[in-house]
Amino acid sequence: MTKNAAPDARRSVPPTFLASHTAVRVILVNMKLRGCGTALVTPFRRDGAIDEPALRSLVEWQITSGAHFLVPCGTTGETPTLTREEWLRVIDISIEVADGRVSIVAGATSNATAEAIERARTVASRPGVDAILTASPYYNKPTQEGQYQHFKAIAEAVDKPLVLYNVPGRTAANIEPATLSRLAKISNIIAVKEASGSMTQIAEVLNLVPDDFVVFSGDDAITLPVISLGGQGIISVASNVIPAELSRMTQAALDGDWIAARKLHRKYLPLMQALFFESNPMPVKCVLAMMGRIDENYRLPMLQVKPETRAKLERIAAEVGLLAERVAAR
Repeated sequence: MTKNAAPDARRSVPPTFLASHTAVRVILVNMKLRGCGTALVTPFRRDGAIDEPALRSLVEWQITSGAHFLVPCGTTGETPTLTREEWLRVIDISIEVADGRVSIVAGATSNATAEAIERARTVASRPGVDAILTASPYYNKPTQEGQYQHFKAIAEAVDKPLVLYNVPGRTAANIEPATLSRLAKISNIIAVKEASGSMTQIAEVLNLVPDDFVVFSGDDAITLPVISLGGQGIISVASNVIPAELSRMTQAALDGDWIAARKLHRKYLPLMQALFFESNPMPVKCVLAMMGRIDENYRLPMLQVKPETRAKLERIAAEVGLLAERVAAR
């Protein structure tokens, strides 16, 4: 069976696990998590508070534009700067607006395993959360065994599926393919967002994990190569500003329509690259503000991009048609 075929999600699950309601839920979520998921930004007002009307509008636009699932409170959402109450508020608003139309993969990460478990349990208790995104412990620099035990402990503490997030450029901890292969044997660890930046590593991961384990690209620019190797989509930054286009590109690749997928990729590749001219989410929030979708406000240590970066972003956004019609003021 190829990676892009509809998997028999029960294949590697023990019969005793299949008998439980948890198993059924995990299988169903595993089958649904495909395509383009948007790693949502968190809009702020000038006074620093969460801009709830802008967040609601953004979530609705994402869904009506065809995003396959949403990921509130990841790195793109400036989650390290949110209070506990704000973190949960962003997730709850996303659930409320989505109203079951798309899956919600809620971010819940900590570099202390006990706290990561508590955060995962908290979001798992929310009925509208379909899966939990959790990243490697940052700053601690755990060993491979330390990472394995960290994620295993979280998985055993909740009854919802986990999507692991490998982003060593931010955490200083790489989940190596052999470790991920071990983790993929844990029944409710169903996927990984692979943002190592190494196609060789991603290829090795796809060779090692079971066919029913989902590998998402963590970089917009390499979505098509990852899908060609058996990946199932992208957890995207760029889809904050081009949700319809990224969703169509991803779906075309998954459907084997490589001509259509490459056409969209070639058009939007300069934008995908531009959104990382400076630290994410600064460029993507800048472009969203140019489009009239949000006000351009951040929380330190994030701040507005440099004037020269802004000029480049404006030019590239205009070239792909994003500035042709600004959204009316909310």
